[in-house]
Amino acid sequence: MQIHVIQPNQTLFGIAQAYSTTVDDLIEANDIPNPNDLVQGQTLVIPIVGRFYWVQSGDSLWSIGRKFGVTPQQLAAINRIPVNQPLTIGLRLYIPPRPKRNAETNAYVEPRGQTVAPALEASAREAAPYLTYLAPFSFQALRDGSLKEPLLNNFPAIARANNNTLMMVITNQENDQFNAELGQILLNNMEIQTRFLNNIVTTARRYGFRDIHFDFEFLRPEDREAYNRFLRRARDRFKQEGWLISTALAPKTSATQKGEWYEAHDYRAHGEIVDFVVIMTYEWGYSGGPAMAVSPIDQVRKVITYALTEMPGQKIMMGQNLYGYDWTLPFVQGTVARAVSPQQAIQLAARYNVAIQYDPKAQAPHFNYTDDQGKQHEVWFEDARSIQAKFNLIKEQNLRGISYWKLGLAFPQNWLLIVENFNVVKR
Repeated sequence: MQIHVIQPNQTLFGIAQAYSTTVDDLIEANDIPNPNDLVQGQTLVIPIVGRFYWVQSGDSLWSIGRKFGVTPQQLAAINRIPVNQPLTIGLRLYIPPRPKRNAETNAYVEPRGQTVAPALEASAREAAPYLTYLAPFSFQALRDGSLKEPLLNNFPAIARANNNTLMMVITNQENDQFNAELGQILLNNMEIQTRFLNNIVTTARRYGFRDIHFDFEFLRPEDREAYNRFLRRARDRFKQEGWLISTALAPKTSATQKGEWYEAHDYRAHGEIVDFVVIMTYEWGYSGGPAMAVSPIDQVRKVITYALTEMPGQKIMMGQNLYGYDWTLPFVQGTVARAVSPQQAIQLAARYNVAIQYDPKAQAPHFNYTDDQGKQHEVWFEDARSIQAKFNLIKEQNLRGISYWKLGLAFPQNWLLIVENFNVVKR
C-alpha cells in the first residue's frame, strides 16, 4: 500500500491511472466522503501490493533501494531494467512490500447512555478482525468492593467471533469521574480489596475476560506504593486463572513528574509487575483546551523514550486517538471543542473549500475555516500520514503494539495501514 497526498486539480481517475488501480477501489478502500470534490492535502491509501516510486533528479537504483530496503539488483529485476542503466527522471519504479513484524492491538469501546448504539456495535465488528484485544469501558469499582458493569451487549460475542482477547477494564470512577478517595479505599482497606478481587474473578469468569486491565487515574501520590502492592496481589491471583494483567498509565516523561495525574503511576514497578501497559499518549490537544494536535509525534516520542528507560518495549502499548477536534476560535477557557472523525474533518474541509495543511513537527493534519455564521474554526485530526508516523515509531522502538481510544468514529485508513505494517497477534 502507499499513501498519496492530493495535489491541486487532481482527480480520482488520474490518481487511479498513476497507480494502476481503479477509482472504485480507491473509494472503497478509503471510504472517501468527497469523491467528486477532493481537497488539496487530503490523503489516500492506495490499495496495491507494494508501492510505486517516480525517479527524481539525482536518484540511482542504489539510493532508491537503500531508501526502501531493497537491493539494486532486486529493483532492476522487478522492473526489468539493466542494473547499470541511468534512470530517467519521472520513470515509475515498482517497490516490493517489506516484511511485516508481529504486533498487538487493542481498542476501547465506550457505550454511553442506557443502550448500546447500533453504530457503536457496528464499529466494533468492523475493527475486531484487526484487534488482539477488545476492551469495553468500563467496570467501575464501588466503595464496598463490588462492580458497576458497563453495557456489554454483544461485545463478548464479537470478541469470541474474531479471536480477540476480551479485556476487562476496571476504573476508579464515580459518576464517570476518576476519584482519588475511591482509589484510596480500594488500595488500602484489605477487607474491601479482597472482596474487590473476588468480584473481579467471578465477573471475569462469567463473561470470558482474559486480560484484567486497571485504569486507575488521579490517585493520591501517597498511594503510589499501595497501588504497586495491589497490582502484585492482583497479578498473583489472576495468574492462577491463566489471565493477563495490564494497566493504563499517564504519559510521563520522568520518574519525578509532578501533577495529580502522574505521581502515583510508577513506570518501573508496573513494568516489573504487569504483562503490559497502555500509555495514554494522546490528548495534548483536548476538548477543553486550546487547539493543537491531539497526539503530536514529538511529544509521544518523549514519553516513549522515557518509558523505555523503565521497562522493555515489548511491555509497551502506545496509545493512539481515532479522532480529532474542531475548536471555535478564539479559544475561551470553559468552552468545549467538538470531536470529529477523520472522515468528518475531510468533509468540513471540502464543504468550506480549504486546503488541509500538515505540521511536520507534530506530524498531524490541520486546517482553519470560517463557518456559515462567520465564526473561525481550527481543526486537528488524524490521517494516513500521521498514523503511519506512529507505526514507524512502534517499529523503530520495538514496542508491543498500539491501543486505540476509542471506537465509534470512522477512520478506515487506520485499519488498511495496520494490515500493511503488522501481522496482528491473536491470543
